[in-house]
Amino acid sequence: MEAPLCTPHNIQICEVTCDSFRIMWDMPSGDTARATHFFIDLSRKESRDPNRFKHRDVPTKLVAKAVPLPMAVRGHWFLSPRTEYCVAVQTAVRQPDGEYLVSEWSQVVEFCTGDYAMEHLQQLLDKAKGSAGRLLKFSVFYRNQQPEYFQHVRTVCEGLMQPSLKDNSGSHGSPINGKLHGVFLSCNTEFDTGLPPKDSPYGPLRFQIPAGHLLNANTCLYFADFYCMYTAYHYVVLVLAPAGSEGDNFCRSRLPALELSSNPFLTYTLPAGPGVAPLFCHASDVILEVLFTEPLHLEKGTVEQISGHHQLMSLTTANAKKDPSCKVCNISVGR
Repeated sequence: MEAPLCTPHNIQICEVTCDSFRIMWDMPSGDTARATHFFIDLSRKESRDPNRFKHRDVPTKLVAKAVPLPMAVRGHWFLSPRTEYCVAVQTAVRQPDGEYLVSEWSQVVEFCTGDYAMEHLQQLLDKAKGSAGRLLKFSVFYRNQQPEYFQHVRTVCEGLMQPSLKDNSGSHGSPINGKLHGVFLSCNTEFDTGLPPKDSPYGPLRFQIPAGHLLNANTCLYFADFYCMYTAYHYVVLVLAPAGSEGDNFCRSRLPALELSSNPFLTYTLPAGPGVAPLFCHASDVILEVLFTEPLHLEKGTVEQISGHHQLMSLTTANAKKDPSCKVCNISVGR
C-alpha cells in the first residue's frame, strides 16, 4: 500500500498583483518526487462589505499538474483587486485507476490582492480615450455642496477646503481609492451655453475658481479611473497636483501622466502672445471628476447659489460601484 502524503506546511504567498499571485509551501523531498497534481482551494474572505465583483459562477478549487514551486496562479478565478482571499492546498498522486491519493488540506492562509498596476491603468486610459469626444472651452473649476459644508469651512477650517480621502467609487483597483487626499472639482459645461450646469447632485451652493489657478504650467495631470454606474454616460477621474507636491509624488509612480497641452480630457494651452489668455478645454462626452491634491481657500473664488430648481440627488457618485459588465470601461483583469 502506498505511503500517505504529508500535509503541506509553511504556505507562502508572493508576487501578488491585482489578478494573480504565486504560491509555495514546504513538503518532504519524497512527496515532491511523487506528487503529480496540486489541489488549490481559493475563496474570498467573508466580510461585512464583500467585493461584489467576484464572479459567482467560477469554481473555487483548481486541480493543477505538479510544477516546481512557487507556482503562478492567475486567470482561473477572475481575481478582483484589493480583495482579501483565503487559500489552502493539497498535494496528490494520481493512481492508475484515475483516482487520487491526497494529503490533508494545509492550514488556511489569507492574503489581499493589489491595486491596478501602471499597465492596467494604461489599458483603462486607452479605453477612456475612445469615449472622450471633442474638446470644449471652459473657464472655471467648480464644486457644489450643501450650505452646511461651506459654513463649516468658514468657521472651523478658516476658509480652507481641506483635501479629504478619496472614497471607493469607480474601479475597485484604482490606486487612489482610500489612499489619496484631495478636493473634488468639476469643469464640465453645458453644450449650448458653455457654462457650468444649472443643477448639481451635490448641493445648491457652488464654489467657482478661475481655471488658471489650478491648471497651469506648474501643475501635473494624471489619469486615475474610467467607469460607469449602469448608465450610458461615463466618468473619467483625473488628478491635478502642483509639481513637486506630496500628491504629485504619490501619483508619479502609480498613475499615467498626461501632457497638459495634448490629451483628450483636460488641456491647458499657453497664451498665444502678450495680453492673450491661456486656453482651457475639457472632454465633451464624459463627466470629468478632477481631484486637486491641495487645500483650496474660498477667497480664491466665489460661492453662489446655483440657478437650478432641483439637485438631481440620484446622480451622486459617493462610493458608487462600477458596472462590471460594461464592455466600454472594463479591462481584461480583475474588476
